[in-house]
Amino acid sequence: MVDAGTLLTVVVAGGASFFMAWAIGAGSSGSTPFAPAVGANAISVMRAGFIVGLLGLAGAILQGANVSEAVGRELITGVSLSPLAATVALLTAATLVAIGVFAGYPIATAFTVTGAVVGVGLAAGGNPAWAKYQQITILWVLVPFVGGGTAYATARLLRSPNVNEELAVPALAGLIGLILANVEFAIFGPPGFGDSFAALMAKQASSPPIFGIPLIHILVSLAVALAVALLLARDIRGNKARGQRHFLLALGGLVAFSAGGSQVGLAIGPMLPLLEPYTVPLTATLVGGGCGLLLGSWTGAPRMIKALAQDYSSLGPRRSIAALIPSFAIAQVAVFLGVPVSFNEIIVSAIIGSGYAAQNAGVSRKKMVFTVLAWIGSLALALGVGYGLFSAVSSL
Repeated sequence: MVDAGTLLTVVVAGGASFFMAWAIGAGSSGSTPFAPAVGANAISVMRAGFIVGLLGLAGAILQGANVSEAVGRELITGVSLSPLAATVALLTAATLVAIGVFAGYPIATAFTVTGAVVGVGLAAGGNPAWAKYQQITILWVLVPFVGGGTAYATARLLRSPNVNEELAVPALAGLIGLILANVEFAIFGPPGFGDSFAALMAKQASSPPIFGIPLIHILVSLAVALAVALLLARDIRGNKARGQRHFLLALGGLVAFSAGGSQVGLAIGPMLPLLEPYTVPLTATLVGGGCGLLLGSWTGAPRMIKALAQDYSSLGPRRSIAALIPSFAIAQVAVFLGVPVSFNEIIVSAIIGSGYAAQNAGVSRKKMVFTVLAWIGSLALALGVGYGLFSAVSSL
């Protein structure tokens, strides 16, 4: 039996979780995916906020399990988060993210949530999960270099006079199709697990392996890549500008979906240990978190979309495409590994990289410096505030 006091605390923690989901939807997952498309005038700010909310909800339901488990159970060892600890962590992180939203600076949600959860976990007597921290740190450090570098190289490729854009853009679309064929979705796997479309097809019939991968898996992946490339090539031949716009919007949609799958875990992860006594299905928790993202995207995202689309770099369609391609790939790697990652860090790095490809076109160095300081400061502040606040509250 669970006493009424504990149940009330869980309800309060649930409210904090929903507030966190709203803050993420208004800031990270709601603003970043379509910011390059808005910057390229491919879609309006309000329409982008509406669409990204729906796609984020879908991503939360279909891909949110891995990161949710990591945030809820893998950041601290030796103890399980209590309702009070989860409430303090979520309120601390959500408040910092909300301040960033209203101030116009993209606070890294993964930094704040991770710092807050680790802070309250240590204050509760838990032990650091050094192996997980190492994995997280490696990804966080690599994101600006891999994302920004790939965006820079892609933008340079598309701007080169020696490259046929009508061939290069469909080839990039084929690469996205190849990744998409191997992205894991909950609907393709057994209960509690995900699987990719290519892997699902490979299970339908036996085939010889090539480098340990079933031949059918490889053929299906290549077929999806080819189909996507041919569809876009046909679209571009009909109207080059329209084809680029369609590709840009499709990329924004994929990044929005990936954002939902990654960011929902930051909001509901701390709730998972609390809900175990009530046997609440993980899918139901993901739906609740996804609805919070949706509401945040619809009510608070336009401000941050404007900040990312206009304040960091002036983007055209080609540089926007270059920014979104590595963003989608990095997001899916993070979802697969179950590592909390900041979409602000991913998108801002890619936007800056693609901006530098055009001789620093519109890149605001001052904004860059303030943003990096905000990221580092939010991690340290969330950890310190979470630790201190939980220590103070638990001693009462």
